Amino acid sequence: MQLTRPPPPRLRPFVRLMWASSPDGAPAERPGAREHVLPTGGMHLVFRLSGPSLRLFRGDADSLGFTVGHAMVGGTRSVFYVRDVSVVTRSVGVMLQPGAAMALLGAPEDALAERHTPLEALWGADAGFALERLQAADSLPRQLDIVAALLEARLASSAAHGMHPAVAQALARMSGASATDDDGQAIAIGRLVKQSGYSHRRFIALFRGMTGLAPKQYARMLRFDRLLWQFAIAPERPWVELALETGYADQAHLNRDFRAIAGMSPQTYRRAAPASPRHVRIEAKD
Repeated sequence: MQLTRPPPPRLRPFVRLMWASSPDGAPAERPGAREHVLPTGGMHLVFRLSGPSLRLFRGDADSLGFTVGHAMVGGTRSVFYVRDVSVVTRSVGVMLQPGAAMALLGAPEDALAERHTPLEALWGADAGFALERLQAADSLPRQLDIVAALLEARLASSAAHGMHPAVAQALARMSGASATDDDGQAIAIGRLVKQSGYSHRRFIALFRGMTGLAPKQYARMLRFDRLLWQFAIAPERPWVELALETGYADQAHLNRDFRAIAGMSPQTYRRAAPASPRHVRIEAKD
């Protein structure tokens, strides 16, 4: 069972989506189960309310992995990560808007990107108190109410103001872009730099600080996101059609990007038929 909810009005400039989940009859254990988690282009704050600490792996060949904790921040990523899903857990979390990390977490996006960070490293003892409150909550709606209250309290005590105007303008323009190849995308990024009024170096630094990624990486995530959504709508369509429709130069371009971002080929992804587009159970090495 999963409950999703838009954030309350005050949090909407900082939080994109709130969610809470419970196993609700799912098998309690699936020994050895892992999955590739594909990047969303955004940052996530997650509280694991039952089961063991989150265990991640340094790739498919890693047999030991490492634990992160029960409350953590998943920074913006440009490629997949591998996590243990052998135990089904209860959890609650939010997906943050670009530019929200400083206001809600106390650190810029680029300091947290491409990794998971224990929330205690950012909130101190407040992270443990928050986890205890959420573990005691008796329903998914109540858990979401608590998370919203926690974030509103953090926002009230923060001097940060969210998105930088130049980056907000660039993101709005990028969301409608449809670059067909790497050269075309590089030209588009150059235009964004010029329109920002900042030097190239300053604009890239501002963009990384607000999103965790360089503009070209972020544009790549937007294109990949379009591809996954179109595939979810019509999974029987040929990859070459999806490639051309979503901004790739050709299927070879899509294949290269897909392997780099998802850690598997498009064909392997199709065979896996994931119930959730960004959570792919690993059945065999690609």
